[in-house]
Amino acid sequence: MDLTALARANPDHWSKATAIRALTLDAVAAANSGHSGMPMGMADVATVLFEKHLKFDAANPLWPDRDRFILSAGHGSMLIYSLLHLTGYEQFPIEELKNFRQMGARTAGHPENFLADAIETTTGPLGQGIANSVGFAMAEEMLRAQYGAKVVDHHTYVIAGDGCLMEGVSQEAITLAGRHKLSKLIVMWDNNNITIDGPVTLSDNTDQVARFKAAQWHVIEIDGHNPDEIDAALTEAKATDLPTMIACKTHIALGHAAQDTSKGHGALTDADQMAEAKKAYGWTTGPFEVPADVKSAWEEIGKRGADTRRDWEERFDKMPRAKRETFNRALALDAPKKMSATVKAFKKQITESAPKMATRAASEKALEVLNPILPETVGGSADLTGSNNTKTSDLGVFDVDNRGGRYVYWGIREHGMAAAMNGMALHGGIRPYGGTFMCFTDYARPSMRLAALMQIPTAFVMTHDSIGLGEDGPTHQPVEHLAISRATPNTYVFRPADAVETAEAWEIAFTSKTTPSVLSLTRQGLPTVRLEHKNNNLTEKGAYVLADAEGKRQVILIATGSEVHVALAARDLLQAEGIGTRVVSMPCMELFAAQDEAYRKRVLPGGAVRVGVEAGMRQGWDQWLFGERGKYGKADFVGMDRFGASAPAEELFERFGFTAENVAQKAKALL
Repeated sequence: MDLTALARANPDHWSKATAIRALTLDAVAAANSGHSGMPMGMADVATVLFEKHLKFDAANPLWPDRDRFILSAGHGSMLIYSLLHLTGYEQFPIEELKNFRQMGARTAGHPENFLADAIETTTGPLGQGIANSVGFAMAEEMLRAQYGAKVVDHHTYVIAGDGCLMEGVSQEAITLAGRHKLSKLIVMWDNNNITIDGPVTLSDNTDQVARFKAAQWHVIEIDGHNPDEIDAALTEAKATDLPTMIACKTHIALGHAAQDTSKGHGALTDADQMAEAKKAYGWTTGPFEVPADVKSAWEEIGKRGADTRRDWEERFDKMPRAKRETFNRALALDAPKKMSATVKAFKKQITESAPKMATRAASEKALEVLNPILPETVGGSADLTGSNNTKTSDLGVFDVDNRGGRYVYWGIREHGMAAAMNGMALHGGIRPYGGTFMCFTDYARPSMRLAALMQIPTAFVMTHDSIGLGEDGPTHQPVEHLAISRATPNTYVFRPADAVETAEAWEIAFTSKTTPSVLSLTRQGLPTVRLEHKNNNLTEKGAYVLADAEGKRQVILIATGSEVHVALAARDLLQAEGIGTRVVSMPCMELFAAQDEAYRKRVLPGGAVRVGVEAGMRQGWDQWLFGERGKYGKADFVGMDRFGASAPAEELFERFGFTAENVAQKAKALL
């Protein structure tokens, strides 16, 4: 490619784009690690986007009505780091670029949302960014309907690569965006025909343009190195009433010896080749040095949105006070003042009426009282609304003609749903929750993990949580999924025993600011076990004494969810034989582990034998059975060590030993 002709045709643009390429080469060389080719290939697209279209103010990276920029191809992280440095973001001085991929730097190997205000989402696992972007765009539509276009009116721009589009979640994302006509979503595809193994055609012949058109997107094809074509395409994209995909034909590692090869994808660190590339660019400064006029031009771009941001602040200040307060409260993830009293009243009602109901039904009843006081909640289900019980009467359905609806029919898109919910949470102003069967955490798992990593409070409603779902059989009966979720750092896994604990779990999920929640809920009816009203949220402690021993304490039964009432019945059998038995309900292991030792010792003192009871795998239980003052040889577990079977739930529980008699016998065998 004739770089000289490109430079002569648009010298101002060329110098700014070249700064991105040069900084990328310098940072990757300093780290001896990274991915050079994508930033070098997409520098022209990013330069036009930031200079002429992106609404942002580098001095105020969290301005609520900024355009969102998502680098879905997160391996090309030096693209966004270069842009943030060049435009003058305070958190990105040149030292950060010099410390690319080093301990303690904001410039991690892939962009991390929690390391810098201007990074909207953690990307790296391919497909996640583009799937997140659908949630960003949906959140913008919802909030614009709620607060008006004078306060919420912005675009979501995405740079995606071939890898993003090959990952299956991208299909879930783009068909959903097309269905909902998310016109403020604009994806720029880095069409360079290269993957790590070699040309894309080694593994894929998909006509991406036709694919996006089939998903009801507006599609534009351009030369990704021609600034005039890039500008025209972005202008056209903003005018259409459909989401837009701009296919940007580019050269990976433009101007380098590795251009248009798979080697160009990775770390380009050869000193002679770097020197030759910079010479071809006409770049004469030393490593990490940007000519003053080029840096100044970029900083002016970073300041360009300041007036627009100030105008927005004036409009926001003219909004009715109540709306402003709700907007700010939702953005800060603060709970409304009514929340605590609402939950307490609901719990009191349940305790007094003591219904027998599935915790999925209890969840719906709790949401019926919580959603009306939380206008920021958005519910949904992956085609299991009637089974997950996630839709309440006040929400309305989000659709093309009802942007104010707060319930999303996600379709059979568990992964896409989870990723888009993460996008909503990252956008701000929305608290998303969505449901599927618990065994399908397998499909949602990558995004559930990233919610934990990104420190966002997405709520995952997982119903039909054990062999208790019955006749659908072992394909649908989760046995290992509690352990999988509990193994994930920074995740609350709730397995409530009744409607009281379910309401308490929702209160925690809807007040959390940095931790996602998994609500493990039953299909089968459960009796109310909390028969004495407590104002305090006992689930917040993770575990608590539900029924204490009468006489000398010899046994502690620890149970969760649908097995708590089994443990209570086993206690009755043991107490009838004079064996003092305590029952501990443990709705959230993570919260119990976070309590101080004095509290944990009160709940799980030494001396007594222990039996854990849960219709899941033993993994994760030994810390409570043998740790925390327990002893080997003095503890046992009633759980699952194999997949389930197809039969009515009652027969399955008896077959696999979840009976009061079996639990009591296990305890007696330890005495």
